[in-house]
Amino acid sequence: MEASRKLICRQRQVILIFLLLGSSLVGAEPRRYSVVEETEGSSFVTNLETDLGLGQRELSRRGARVTSKGNKLRLQLDLETGDLLLNEKLDREELCGDTEPCVRHFQVLLENPLEFFQAELQVVDINDHSPVFMDREILLKISESSPPGTTFPLKNAQDLDVGRNNIENYVVSSNSHFRVLTRKRSDNRKYPELVLDKALDREEEPVLRLTLTAQDGGSPPRSGTVQVRIEVADTNDNAPEFEQPLYKVQVREDSPIGFLIVRVSATDIDIGANAQISYSLFQVSEEISKTFQVNPTTGEIRLKKQLDFETIQSYEVNMEARDAGSFSGKCTVLVQVMDVNDNAPEISISAFTSPIPENSPETVVAVFSVSDLDSEENGRLGCSVQDDLPFLLKSSLKNFYTLVTDRPLDRESRSEYNVTITVTDLGTPRLKTQLNVTILISDVNDNMPTFSQTSYTLLVRENNSPALHMGSVSATDRDSGSNAQVTYSLLPPQDPHLPLASLVSINADNGHLFALRSLDYEALRAFEFRVGATDAGSPALSSEALVRVEVVDENDNTPFILYPMQNSSVPSTELVPRAAEAGYLVTKVVAVDSDSGQNAWLSYQLLKATEPGLFSVWAHNGEVRTARLLSERDAAKHRLIVLVKDNGEPPMSASVTLHVLLVDGFSQPYLPLPDVDPDEAQADSLTIYLVIALASVSSLFLFSVLLFVGVRLCRRNRAASVGRCSVPEGHFPGHFVDVSGTGTLSHSYQYEVCLTGGSGTSEFKFLKPIMPDFPPQGTTSEIKESHTFRNS
Repeated sequence: MEASRKLICRQRQVILIFLLLGSSLVGAEPRRYSVVEETEGSSFVTNLETDLGLGQRELSRRGARVTSKGNKLRLQLDLETGDLLLNEKLDREELCGDTEPCVRHFQVLLENPLEFFQAELQVVDINDHSPVFMDREILLKISESSPPGTTFPLKNAQDLDVGRNNIENYVVSSNSHFRVLTRKRSDNRKYPELVLDKALDREEEPVLRLTLTAQDGGSPPRSGTVQVRIEVADTNDNAPEFEQPLYKVQVREDSPIGFLIVRVSATDIDIGANAQISYSLFQVSEEISKTFQVNPTTGEIRLKKQLDFETIQSYEVNMEARDAGSFSGKCTVLVQVMDVNDNAPEISISAFTSPIPENSPETVVAVFSVSDLDSEENGRLGCSVQDDLPFLLKSSLKNFYTLVTDRPLDRESRSEYNVTITVTDLGTPRLKTQLNVTILISDVNDNMPTFSQTSYTLLVRENNSPALHMGSVSATDRDSGSNAQVTYSLLPPQDPHLPLASLVSINADNGHLFALRSLDYEALRAFEFRVGATDAGSPALSSEALVRVEVVDENDNTPFILYPMQNSSVPSTELVPRAAEAGYLVTKVVAVDSDSGQNAWLSYQLLKATEPGLFSVWAHNGEVRTARLLSERDAAKHRLIVLVKDNGEPPMSASVTLHVLLVDGFSQPYLPLPDVDPDEAQADSLTIYLVIALASVSSLFLFSVLLFVGVRLCRRNRAASVGRCSVPEGHFPGHFVDVSGTGTLSHSYQYEVCLTGGSGTSEFKFLKPIMPDFPPQGTTSEIKESHTFRNS
C-alpha cells in the first residue's frame, strides 16, 4: 500500500511539471531558424547561448539537449560553445514533399531547473531537380484534314522542387506546323498544349517528330525533354500516277504466248484503301485486245497470241490506273517487234596442214571462209581462237581467214593442239559456230640424250664370272621416233694404260654393262671410264656420263709365311738354351695376306707340338715363347707346327713347321762322346743336330744379306722408272699385311725382311718399313706402282 501511494505521488508530480511547462509555453513565441537544403553536415545553424540569453557554459551545467518529433532533424548541440550544428545533409523533398514552406519544429530542454524553449527550422528549397516526363515518347494521331487552330493537350512533366524552382513553361522545337501553349490547372500545375498553325499533308510528311521541353524557374534553370511523335492520318486526295508516261518495249517475234511484255507501275501517295490501284486497257483496238492481256493487280502486260514481225512491226497500247475513289491516271506502252536472228554462221575449210614441224614460226596451218544467211547486224561476223594457244588468225579477204603459228612450237612441251575456231554473229542473241581442228607437231632432233645420273658407281666382287652384268646406265631423249632412239657406247679411256676393251662391254641398246673377265681386287681395285649416249637423229646428238667400278675384296688368298721360309732346302732350326726363363722369345712367325680388311686380319695358334705345354704362340703377333722353365728331363729336339689363319669368310689358313733344339750353351759346338753308353750315343746325335742348326742359321743369314743387296742394286738401276723387283725363292704378293692394333700388319706399309742367326739369344731382325703405300685410284699405272718395292 505504501509503495502504491509513492507511485501515485510521483505521477502527480510529473503531470504537474508538464502542466506548468505547457502553461509557460503558451504565450512564448517560438524561435525560427532557416537552413538551405543539401547543406553539408556539421554546418552552423545558430548559437543557443546567445539566442536564449544564457551565460557561458550554462548549457553544459544545466544538461541542455535538443529534441524533435520522430528525430527527423539530425541536430547536434555543442555544450561547450553553445553552437547548434547539422548532423547530416537535409533533403527538403524527403522531409516535406510538396509542402511549402518546409518548417520542422524542435525543442531545447534545460534541466536544473527544468525549462523548455520552442524553436522551428525552415529548410529552404534549392533547384536540385530537373523536370521529368513520365513517358519516353508522346504519340499523337492527327488527321491531315484537321484545320489550323486545333489544340491537342499533352501530358505534363513533374518537378520535385517547389515555388519558382518548379515548372514555369513549355517550349517545342522549331517546326512549320505546331506551337505550344503553357496552361495551368486548378492545383496550379502547368501542362502543355499543342496548337496546329498550318494544315498537315500526309503525302508530304507522314510523320512529324517534335521535341517538347519543360523548363523550371530556378537559377540556373533546369529542363527536361520528351519526344512527340505525330502520325498524320490519310484522306483520299491524290490520283494515281504512272512511273513514266511512255513505256517503250522491244519484243522478239518468236516470244511464246504468255510472255511478259512489260510491267507498268502506278503509285498513289495516299495509303490504305485510298492507295489500292487497278490496271486496265484504255480505248484500244480489237487487234490489241486480241494480242495483249493485262493483270489488273500487278500491271503486267502479256502476250495472248504469237507476234509476226512481217505483219505488224509495232503496237501502241493505252493503259489506265484507277484508285478506289474517282481518281485515275493514264500512260502509253509502245511495243516494238524485233526480228529474230535464227541463222547460225557457217565455216568452210579451204586448206589444212597437219602435222607441222616444231621450231617453225608463222607456219600456215589452215585457210577458211565464214558466212551467215542473216542480214545487217545478224549477218556481221567475228572470228576468234583461244587466247592461250600459240596460234592467231589473220584476215586476208572479206570473210577469209588464215590460221598461222604465233611463235616457234616445242613438240617436247606439247605435241598436239586442239584449236577451236569460233565464228559469232552480232545478232541478238548472238549465234556462234565452232569448228575443232587437231594440229599435230612433228619432231625435230633438238634434244640430246640425258643420263639419269651424271656419274654411276658400280660395286663388283672380285673373282666374278666373265660376262657378269655389273649394272646399267640409262639415258632418255625428249624427242620422238628415230630422234629418240639412244645408242650406248664406251668412250676411249683418259688413261691410255687402262685396258678398257678387255675389262668392260656395254649393250648398245639398253646400256647394260658387263665384266669381260674375272677381276682381281689385289691387282685392280677400281677404275673409271666414260659412257656415251647418241640418238639416231640427223644430225646426231650425244652426251656422256662417268662410270666408276669398285672391286669388292673377297677372301681368296691364303696367308703367306715370310719367316721362317718354307722353300729352303735346309729346315729352319731354332736354338734355345736350357737356362731360358719362362716367356723366352724362341722365334717369331711372320706372315702376310694379300687380301684387305678383315680378310687380312691374321691370327696365330700352336697347332701341334712335340711336348704340349712347353711352348706357346701369341695369337696376334706370332711370337713363339717358352711357357715355363726348361728342365733336364725335357727332350732336346722339338717340332712345332704353327697355324696362321685370316679372318675372312670362309677363313683361309697356312701352317709352318719349326724345329727347336734345347742346348746347354751356344759356345759348345758339340758334346763329348763316350765309347760305349746309350747316353753317349744320344749326346752324339744331339751334337750332330746342333751342327746342322748352326749351318742352317748361317745359310739363312747369308741368303738374307744377298737378298737385301740384290734389292738395293735393282732399285738403283731403275731409279728413273717404276718396275717390279723379283725376289728369288718365292712369290710375294703386291700388298703385304699391315701392323694393326691387334699385332697383324696393315696395308699402309711394305716391309723388307732381313733374317739373322747365330747370336747368343737366337734373336733376329725383320720388318724394316720401305715406304707408305696409299690405296690405288683404279688406274693400271697406280696398281703397278703399288706392287713395287722401294727403299726406306
